Amino acid sequence: MKKYELESFLKSFWLFFISITILVGALFYLSYQKELQTLDTNLASKMRICSYTLDCKEFEIDFKPKQNLLPYKLYKSNKKISSYYPIPNSQKNFLELYILKKDYEKTVNSIKNKYIKYYIIITIIIIVLSILFSFYTLYPLKKALILTQEFSKDILHDFNTPLSTIRLNLYMLKQELGENKKITRIENSLTKILNLQENLKIYLKGHKLQKETFFLDEVIKESILNIEKNYPDISYDINLPKLKINTNKNAFKRIIDNLISNASKYNKKDGKVQIFIENSILHVKDNGKGIKNPSKVFERFYKEQERGIGIGLHIVKKLCNELGIKISLKSKINKGSDFYLDLKNLINQ
Repeated sequence: MKKYELESFLKSFWLFFISITILVGALFYLSYQKELQTLDTNLASKMRICSYTLDCKEFEIDFKPKQNLLPYKLYKSNKKISSYYPIPNSQKNFLELYILKKDYEKTVNSIKNKYIKYYIIITIIIIVLSILFSFYTLYPLKKALILTQEFSKDILHDFNTPLSTIRLNLYMLKQELGENKKITRIENSLTKILNLQENLKIYLKGHKLQKETFFLDEVIKESILNIEKNYPDISYDINLPKLKINTNKNAFKRIIDNLISNASKYNKKDGKVQIFIENSILHVKDNGKGIKNPSKVFERFYKEQERGIGIGLHIVKKLCNELGIKISLKSKINKGSDFYLDLKNLINQ
């Protein structure tokens, strides 16, 4: 089950489970209180009958001064449950009938345990029903998502033929006309389309985690070489040691491409992008527009600018999780952003 499917499942489960559990709990509580009232009513009735015959073994008998006591009322103290009845030709005393509090509590606990037992059984049934309900509500959503993903995959696959044709014709035009600004602009746009296509493929299909060892600086230089021609007014400052890392190269390259591309795209005129490493932490830093809500940038479809579709940094986070890279950032509006990649688990000693 994918993350968004699990999230939908859990929300449906908890909504159904909590709602029904609270309702059933309230009904059980009211029934329990009602049964306690019935217990007291029956106890008072038995005592009253006993006061006429005095032939009842379950109650103790005593005499109490009337004082402020009311007849026929059930009194509860820490030691006993009692009731008082008038004695013919007696103006000073009441007849007292009582049971010990511990005997009364045994009956109350028996009732309580009965309701707890029933409540646990009902709760288990509610859990099963909640799971079934959640799967039932999730199925149409899952089916629609599968259809959407399959459609998107088919579209992405169909992109390959026209894109290959465009690249071939651009190559032939370049051979005929040489360097040309218009051709360069078309090449840059084509590169953006290819990057977007690759991002969508990763988003839809995931990435295989086949590891290999490669030099960090070579991957970053290659990435900058492909990106810098689209941003001629941005300068790139690389300060990296000759460091080997061991991970999935394609996935790692996609992370770097997206971070450097974002640092370039949302930079200011004549801005700067710095890539350096400190204590196994790789920094991709810019002095551009900054980010209003750094805590949200890795969320799917979140974006603060008009352009883009908001999945680039979500894919970065997804790939970092797959590769075991901890990613974080600091950002200030109009001062820039600094992304941190913790590579200590990838460095090949």
